Amino acid sequence: MAINNRLTQTLAIEHPILLAPMDVVSGGKLAAAVTHAGGLGLLGGGYGDGGWIEREWTRAGNARIGCGFITWSLAQRPELLKSVLARQPAAVMLSFGDPRPFGAAILAAGAKLICQVQSVAQAREAADAGADVIVAQGTEAGGHGQSQPLFTLLPQVVDACPDVPVAAAGGIADGRGLAAAMMLGAEGVLIGTRFYASQEADGHPEAKRRIVAAEGGQTVRSIVFDLSRRNRWPDPYTGRVLRNRHTDQWLGREAELEARADEVARDYAAARERGDFDVAGVIAGEACGLIHDIPAAGDIVQRIVAEAERLLPPRLGGAG
Repeated sequence: MAINNRLTQTLAIEHPILLAPMDVVSGGKLAAAVTHAGGLGLLGGGYGDGGWIEREWTRAGNARIGCGFITWSLAQRPELLKSVLARQPAAVMLSFGDPRPFGAAILAAGAKLICQVQSVAQAREAADAGADVIVAQGTEAGGHGQSQPLFTLLPQVVDACPDVPVAAAGGIADGRGLAAAMMLGAEGVLIGTRFYASQEADGHPEAKRRIVAAEGGQTVRSIVFDLSRRNRWPDPYTGRVLRNRHTDQWLGREAELEARADEVARDYAAARERGDFDVAGVIAGEACGLIHDIPAAGDIVQRIVAEAERLLPPRLGGAG
């Protein structure tokens, strides 16, 4: 059996699995691999490096992919959206900001609009913007987010937006996570950390090794790594990373860190350059406790789908 629902139909994909558009990590090779496996690959447009996006789109070859943006950052460089839409993307994903200024242009270009949200109020805003898919992101997710856990956020978003298919994000790394999310009303999942630890991801080998070695509870949500790279995010967003010597040194001392921003930023940038992840942050979520290898992205998709289909009841596309 195959999982076939509004999300797979809306996005014209075989499997209800989306690649999280992780900044720099979700490059063309990874996005293409997820798409070729039957999901939807999304480039990590992040803060908006136009040259990087162009290079990675070319690297993806003829794969049908999309692109994700940090919405508040895109508002500072709106011309990037025009260049991406010229590529005829399968979808554009907006996260962390009001999608309404960009939604109409995305939809008019024929791309699907995916909006990631962290609250019910944001979900309603996304629906009003014409979102084709809403991603409910729980606090378990790696990178930036807010405080509400997926287990309670997801069904609230599903209830609030019955006319829009919802995908779940945060703490999902296997078929059990996909099956659980679907039992809570989701019609698919958006996955980051599990794909970070894949062969095609553009992450440092040591960062991938640390994700595999980490156990649940070894991540922390804070503003330390944002302050350390002089990239202060708007409230109430914080970032989840693996704990390391740097986070342990500065947690609870954020005011002092900010006062020493120039010095710390220089040391932090140098650490990133040399691959020193005792200082530089590995952006990863609580799913790291479920990750034990670094396979090909296509194998990850197939594993997740096969396990979920065994667990799900027939009404949701499973064999159970």
